[in-house]
Amino acid sequence: MLRGFYGAASGMITQQRQTEMLNNNLANAETPGYKGEQGSIRAFPEMLIQAQGTNAQPGNIPYTVGSMNTGVYMQEQTPNFAQGDMRETGNNTDLAIQQGDLPINEETDRPGALFFTVANEDGDVRYTRNGNLTVDGEGFLTTAQGYYVLDEDGDPMNVENEFFDVDEAGNITDEDGAAVGQLNVVLAEQPEDLVKEGDGLFALDDEEAEPLPTAIGAEDVDYTINQQMLEQSNIDPQQAMTDLMQSQRTFESNQTVLQAYDQSMELAVSEVGRLQ
Repeated sequence: MLRGFYGAASGMITQQRQTEMLNNNLANAETPGYKGEQGSIRAFPEMLIQAQGTNAQPGNIPYTVGSMNTGVYMQEQTPNFAQGDMRETGNNTDLAIQQGDLPINEETDRPGALFFTVANEDGDVRYTRNGNLTVDGEGFLTTAQGYYVLDEDGDPMNVENEFFDVDEAGNITDEDGAAVGQLNVVLAEQPEDLVKEGDGLFALDDEEAEPLPTAIGAEDVDYTINQQMLEQSNIDPQQAMTDLMQSQRTFESNQTVLQAYDQSMELAVSEVGRLQ
């Protein structure tokens, strides 16, 4: 009976984490460049139950009753790096990466993903798909949170004001037509290994690892930079809501099972074990 408690409780914990993940996806359904998360739910190894001390088989060999599941758990949460839809904004500082053909990773059999490079408040390189940019008081191109957008040399880009132009390769010219620099777009061959941080940023799982390689000039990487456009999140709100309702129903089912075990345990303690 105690194993039943553990099985039902593990199901409730797993669905609670699934619900939190889905709620976070829904909350960011309108966040530009947001990549929704997917949960991988796995079952613990099954146990083989045998009856000891029985004559059911010759030679008193333990009789096999059958297997028993020991519960489930959420193994990991991984972002889905599928391309989001494009939305025209008319805002000159809005930029979006439109991915084309990308190399397929042999280990995962999936294509990589492209990112803008920015510097966080500590000056560390981070990666983002959120192209909702702005120009600060000193003329630097930054994210909405104030993180500097970096060029191909890893330096912050000073565009002076919002009247700049960006071509499909990411080359920026100011309002006088003078070259400012080129946006550094990088390729993550295994984006699943990136660590998701707040404000739409991704980091390498190892801070001492080499930065992601630039995609500028790579022959097998195809992309375009679209100005006055934003990449929407790749969340399907209707599907996310359906998954959320299913997760809540599964949680409630496990809760009902747990309550049934609790009532049975109460009877076992108060009635069955009572001395006459």
